[in-house]
Amino acid sequence: MKVTILGTGVVGQTIASRLVELHHQVVMGTRNPHETIQRTEPNQMTGTSFSEWHKINSAVTLMAFNEAANEADLVINATNGSVSLAVLKTVGKETLKGKVLLDVANPLDFSKGMPPSLAVCNTDSLAEQIQREFPETLVVKSLNTMNTVIMMHPVTIAGDHNVFVCGNDENARQMVKHLLYSIGWKHENILDLGDITAARGMEMLLPIWLRLYGTFGHANFNFHIQADK
Repeated sequence: MKVTILGTGVVGQTIASRLVELHHQVVMGTRNPHETIQRTEPNQMTGTSFSEWHKINSAVTLMAFNEAANEADLVINATNGSVSLAVLKTVGKETLKGKVLLDVANPLDFSKGMPPSLAVCNTDSLAEQIQREFPETLVVKSLNTMNTVIMMHPVTIAGDHNVFVCGNDENARQMVKHLLYSIGWKHENILDLGDITAARGMEMLLPIWLRLYGTFGHANFNFHIQADK
C-alpha cells in the first residue's frame, strides 16, 4: 500500500519505520524536504537527528506537503494538532478527496506551559474539525491515546490493552483496522467506537494520560477496557 505520513517528528518517524518493515511504500510530507533532510540537531526524545534517522530509513521518500499525498492509498496525519488543519489545507481538498485519512494527532495547547490543555473538547474534536473542513475525505481517528512506540509495537506492553477506532465511513474504519491487525494489534483489542464524534472522548483521554505519565515517570503504558461479555 502507498502510505503518506504528514509530519516528520518522532511520531511520523516511528510510524514510517514500522510501515516500511511491513513492506508499504512510504512517503513523508514536510514543508521543505531539502531543509528537513539536513536537520542535524538531535531529537530530545530519541537523541537522533532526522538526518541520521533518514540514513537508516532511506526507503522513505520525502516530499513537500502539496505533493506528498497525490498517489497515496492512505494518508496519516502525524502533525502537531495545533497545525494539522493548516497542513491539510496545504495538501489540498482535491488531493484528499475520496482518500482515507488516519488522524493520530491531538489538539494540545501548550500556550500556558505544562501540562498542556485541549484546544478543542467536549462538543467538538480535532478529527471532527478535519472532517468538516474536508467533507469528501474519509477521516478515521485512531492511535492517539498512547505513545508512538506502543502505537506501532503493541507487544511493548504485556497483556491485553486497547486501541480505539472511529469514523463516519465503515469501509474506511475497516481499512484502518486491517492496518492495525498487520501492525500487531489483536482483533479483540481493537474497539470500534462508531462515528467520528467518538473522537471527542478519545482526544479527551489525553489529560488523564498526561497525569499517568507524571505518576509513572514514563510513557510505557496504555488503557485496557474490561467489560462483561
